[in-house]
Amino acid sequence: MSDADAVLADLRDEGEALDALVGGLAPARWAEPTPAAGWTIAHQIGHLTWTDRQALLSATDPAAFREAAERALASPATFVDEGARREAQAPPEELLASWRAVRTELYEALATRTTRDKMPWFATSMSTASMATGRLMETWAHGQDIADTLGVRREPTARLRHVARIGVRARDYAYAANGLPVPAEEFRVELRAPGGGTWTYGPEGAAQRVTGDALGFCLLVTQRAHRDDVDVRAEGADADRWLDIAQAFAGPPGKGREPGGRDAR
Repeated sequence: MSDADAVLADLRDEGEALDALVGGLAPARWAEPTPAAGWTIAHQIGHLTWTDRQALLSATDPAAFREAAERALASPATFVDEGARREAQAPPEELLASWRAVRTELYEALATRTTRDKMPWFATSMSTASMATGRLMETWAHGQDIADTLGVRREPTARLRHVARIGVRARDYAYAANGLPVPAEEFRVELRAPGGGTWTYGPEGAAQRVTGDALGFCLLVTQRAHRDDVDVRAEGADADRWLDIAQAFAGPPGKGREPGGRDAR
């Protein structure tokens, strides 16, 4: 199985796991506010629907996607919220059906592409595996907002390795997004994986190190938890600063979460 096939299978499973959370919700619950300011559960699923739709367009009609992206990037501070809001206006049953349909179409479209294919994305391009990994990260992160709203503690899975990998690879982006100089040296990252074992990144002898729980690291880099509330530690000034600014997503720096939002794990 190729890397792209593996992440596509995990993307499908992540979508099904979130679907199981929201599929049986009463319509009134879709209006409940989530930890993301101004976003309800409907906005969270609306955002995933809108973004999956953009990814599908990129995979099937790159020229049309480039035109749509150009229009969206004319309002860089608002186009994401606007997309979520438009989708969230549909009744919950229609929104759920739309999300199910578009994510299925996206899986099928990505499965037809080769590993080396590149697809346009907002101000960049993505390989098949990278596109699927990005969609999985977003599905998991927005699913976390929904789980927190519903008071559900999700069991971490090996699918988190994709989220962790994006978080590590986005280190330099996080520094640049915050107007900070990018450290010249690589960091060592060692994470305790769900079910046992360790995920490692970077040179073993690096002076700058981050260690801890994989779930906590993923919550941190998706800005779903404050660093005080997760079992992730830094050695070295640069690594310590990274834990304050880490983000696995593109765009401007997020506001993150206030401390005390969840139990330290």
